[in-house]
Amino acid sequence: MSPLETKPGEGTPSKRTKRSPFFHTPPTAEDGGLAILHLKRDTLLPVRLDSTADEGYGMGCAVTNTRFGSFPHDTLLGLEWGSQVRASKVDTGSRGRKGEKGKVLSAEGGAEGQAEGQVVDGEAATVQVSRKRGVDEAGLEEDGGMAKKARQDAPVQQLDSEADMKRTADMMGANASQRESKKAKVQSAAHVNGEGLVKAPVEAGSGFIHILPPTPEDWTLSLDHRTQVVYTPDYSYILQRLRVKPGDTLIEAGAGSGSFTHAAARAVFSGYPDPSRKKRRTGKVYSYEYHEPRVQTLRKELQDHGLEHIVQLTHRDVCTDGFMLSPDTSPTTSPHATAIFLDLPAPWLALKHLTHASPSPLKPGSPVHICTFSPCIEQVTATVSHLRKLGWTEIEMLEIQNRRLDVRREHVGLKNEGLRGVNSSAATVEEAVERLREVEGGMHSFHSQVLHKALNGTAESRDSKPQLHNDEWWWQGKDKGWEKRGVPGSKAVRLAKIRREAEERQLWKEGNLVHRTEGEIKTHTSYLVFAVLPGEWTEEDERACGVEVAGGEAGEVVKGRGKDWRGEVGMSG
Repeated sequence: MSPLETKPGEGTPSKRTKRSPFFHTPPTAEDGGLAILHLKRDTLLPVRLDSTADEGYGMGCAVTNTRFGSFPHDTLLGLEWGSQVRASKVDTGSRGRKGEKGKVLSAEGGAEGQAEGQVVDGEAATVQVSRKRGVDEAGLEEDGGMAKKARQDAPVQQLDSEADMKRTADMMGANASQRESKKAKVQSAAHVNGEGLVKAPVEAGSGFIHILPPTPEDWTLSLDHRTQVVYTPDYSYILQRLRVKPGDTLIEAGAGSGSFTHAAARAVFSGYPDPSRKKRRTGKVYSYEYHEPRVQTLRKELQDHGLEHIVQLTHRDVCTDGFMLSPDTSPTTSPHATAIFLDLPAPWLALKHLTHASPSPLKPGSPVHICTFSPCIEQVTATVSHLRKLGWTEIEMLEIQNRRLDVRREHVGLKNEGLRGVNSSAATVEEAVERLREVEGGMHSFHSQVLHKALNGTAESRDSKPQLHNDEWWWQGKDKGWEKRGVPGSKAVRLAKIRREAEERQLWKEGNLVHRTEGEIKTHTSYLVFAVLPGEWTEEDERACGVEVAGGEAGEVVKGRGKDWRGEVGMSG
């Protein structure tokens, strides 16, 4: 059984349910699984790993090309999540030569048949010579207009019956033998596997990525921005304020790119639907979107991610048609939701459908939490006004301002000179004095060599090197003359020594651990409006509560209504 499928006892008995990689992540990257490639900070790329796809690169598997190099999927399979992957050498130009082996074979067969036909038919050979003549003329356009015109006006000579036809057949046979020789060389340099030539991945000199498991946070950063995206700082706070927990039912209006949809599905997930366990309450997200192309794209993504059993996506304008379900797609017409998230241009138009009046999409007798996501303060004003008119309480508007802290180790000192991301200034007075002595010694050595040349009359020519340090001077041309390279105490030697020593040092433990707020801060996404709709309270409930408070015998009545009703009475009171 595939790891992406559930057993009959864990899902629907009549049909195996695809397990979502967002809920059940294998320990390593698997063939056919979803992975997130971390290219650089806040730049991620989702890929579906495929070891059998032939994309024309000659690798025998799918290849993902990035600005940091090419990565065959064979090098990603079986790795633990978080592993660093080096780029591979991939001939990206060979993609246009897909199926080259088949083309070579077909060309050989065509060459043999063409040669036989031209031996029999002299007119066909004449056509070939005409084509050859046209190619030669096209390649000699730079010879001059007069010469080209003379060639074009010259009559096409007919072939002699036997000699010319034999010569043409020999020429095509030679071309076929050349192609056969070239094909044999290619096959000897590569391993033939299946249909085409498969090359083993070879590690490139630079470029790397990290392979990560799929999570709603990484999916938010990697998805295509079809609409305004609800980012992690916003939706994490929204789900906490809506009190969403596993087994709850949530309504989302304005699915858009699906960022909040994935996060909400993880928050309500408590297992896959199983009719054999009737008392088990599984979480559900009822998502609505009025833009049909976005609905089709998001529905395909949900199916690909194994979320179609947790998220029910509906194409509808909820401002006019409401949130009730169709009997054709659901056994009940009410979602019985306890949490609502509205990401709409005019959320106040949808509030009229969110009441406890029958038929209602809300859970009967239970308080309902709502959040609206609006970028403009005018939308907030209209939404708050309608919330008050419809009986919503605890109305509050706030804005999320996310600040990211940059934490790193700061390396200071001349021993870090030439290394990346360090401060190569002197850390102490002793280091500064030592460097000054090195500079003065280098200057003294240079002037001594110049004086030595002047006294001995050494000519600056390519055949006459300076007598001092002959193996350390290099000719740079007439303008620059001789240049000093690799002299002890020079900068080149010093940097080479520091790089060698850095390979043996534990740089991640050295230096001071510092943190600072990043300069570029995203200060505003949208305004969040929260409110709570109390459970429906009738006159009968009021009388029962009054009797209970007065010490009457209404306790049995309240007890009969159940635990949820008691909690609602306490919260409302």
